[in-house]
Amino acid sequence: MRMIAGVLLCVAGTVFSAEAEGLAGMRDASQKGVPGDTLPGKIEINLEQAIDIALADNPTVVVAGMEIELKKTASQEAYAGLFPDVSLSGSYGRTLKKQTMVMEFNGQSQTIQVGTDNSYSGGVAVNLPLFAPALYKSINLTKTDVELAVEKSRSSKIGMINQVTKAYYQLLLAQDSYDVLLKAFRQAEANFKVVNEMFRQGLVSEYDKIRADVQVRSLEPNVVSTRNGVNLARLQLKVLMGVDADVQLEIAGNLRDYEHFLFENELKNEVFSFDGNTDLRQLDLNATMLEQNLKLQKTNYMPTLGASFNYMYTSLNNDFKIGQYKWFPYSTVGLSLTVPLFKANNAPKIRQTKIQIRQIAETRLNAERMLRMQAQSYLDNMKASVEQVLSNKESILQAEKGRLIAQKRYEVGKGTILEMNDSEVALTQTQLTYNQSIFNYLTAKADLEQVLGYDNDIKE
Repeated sequence: MRMIAGVLLCVAGTVFSAEAEGLAGMRDASQKGVPGDTLPGKIEINLEQAIDIALADNPTVVVAGMEIELKKTASQEAYAGLFPDVSLSGSYGRTLKKQTMVMEFNGQSQTIQVGTDNSYSGGVAVNLPLFAPALYKSINLTKTDVELAVEKSRSSKIGMINQVTKAYYQLLLAQDSYDVLLKAFRQAEANFKVVNEMFRQGLVSEYDKIRADVQVRSLEPNVVSTRNGVNLARLQLKVLMGVDADVQLEIAGNLRDYEHFLFENELKNEVFSFDGNTDLRQLDLNATMLEQNLKLQKTNYMPTLGASFNYMYTSLNNDFKIGQYKWFPYSTVGLSLTVPLFKANNAPKIRQTKIQIRQIAETRLNAERMLRMQAQSYLDNMKASVEQVLSNKESILQAEKGRLIAQKRYEVGKGTILEMNDSEVALTQTQLTYNQSIFNYLTAKADLEQVLGYDNDIKE
């Protein structure tokens, strides 16, 4: 019984933590394309459908998709720098005291005031960059920034697939464990009825009756605890899927249905690659951004060339009879060249960026080593689980045979109630361990696929 209680703690207490940020609202079965029954609000789904719903409704994934749109908008802003800037301008000036000039005429000096009381000007100004190295490098930088946002969104989806997959398997484990313990409880009740009837007939002692009764009572709390574990695992899956807690969610199948996948995958000798790992991809994109940023900083040593065009109208008058004003147009075209000679902070910034590039290279190397260690650990766990499943299948057959023998021995008076109870406990423990072994394999496989960056379930 202690062994059974230990497994129960794993079933009821082990519910995967998830970074879900709330419920995103319920969608009915017809909207999700999920086969449901005639009861309103009840849906039955498989693993693929659970993942599709989570990728569509989970707030974490939705926010990651919005981040892509945000980066694309920033990229468009960088491209806008290639286009000319066009602006309208106007000005008005009032002369408070006119300029006085002294001029000589025939040996006599004369004083003349120059200017008008009012001056107006207005027109169009156009500026266009002809050669702007910093602008071109900024555009490349924003392109990589968009790619990084896309990869972060992909990372969010891969993480969500992993969480939903393990939560789905957790619910299967809880349901299968509940079925095993419920069958054990009913079998214990049936045994008690048989022992109690034999006690009434005087064929067995009162001790046998007490032991059979204790066996039933000791299993009942475990059944209740496991049932609570099922409800908790189901609620966790709902949260990850973004489904309202009131929805009656049912999942198809059991862990035994996945047994054949264990042996199919063992027959494949795949050569694993980390090219799809999202952490390494993000590190590579960050390294690319640093390289581009370094090139951008070096443009501070390069000249820039721009063109400008102005078309203006002016008018000078001493009154405010605007309708009678005469306007005189003038226009200019020009080029502006800027050559940087000295900027003290350029060199330190470049050195800092070079150090950051070396840092991220070392970080990537260490990250790849850690990922290889994790992948090997998951592979070892999968192989160990396959061996355990094979052993547990044989153990179940032996335990069923042992229980049958113990029951027959007790019925003919050659066995004891302890032998019969032990055979029941051994069978229950073996069945629970069998389910746990399949669960361990499936969760290790899900973690391995996350490390390798498998995204076959992501629909663009």
